[in-house]
Amino acid sequence: METKRKKSFLSEVPSGVLAFLTLIIATIVTFVSDALMTPHSQTGTISNIINDILIATGCFFIIRQNPKSIWYVPLICNALLIISSIVEPNFWRTLMWIPICSGWVLSLIASFIGARVGRRLDK
Repeated sequence: METKRKKSFLSEVPSGVLAFLTLIIATIVTFVSDALMTPHSQTGTISNIINDILIATGCFFIIRQNPKSIWYVPLICNALLIISSIVEPNFWRTLMWIPICSGWVLSLIASFIGARVGRRLDK
């Protein structure tokens, strides 16, 4: 017997579209937080931490809804940072790689947790 759960409107949206929306929202929030904290010395680090938390949260909820999307959602959500790390010649020489790569690891961990929770909810 199947239970009748009310599905949200986001369950009908493909995971790739939700991941792209997460990318756009996290980028906008990062730019806004960076602009608001310009006088402070650790502006880039704080903005990257906010970006990492937003992306990890988005990955968790998207993959919880559709566990099969674990293969591409973290890549889409982190696409700008991945591209910038490849294009930027001094990326590995500065200390900015630490919060950025930590965010990648955090989004992967959140994705795996979301997949496990999503599989458990489907049963």
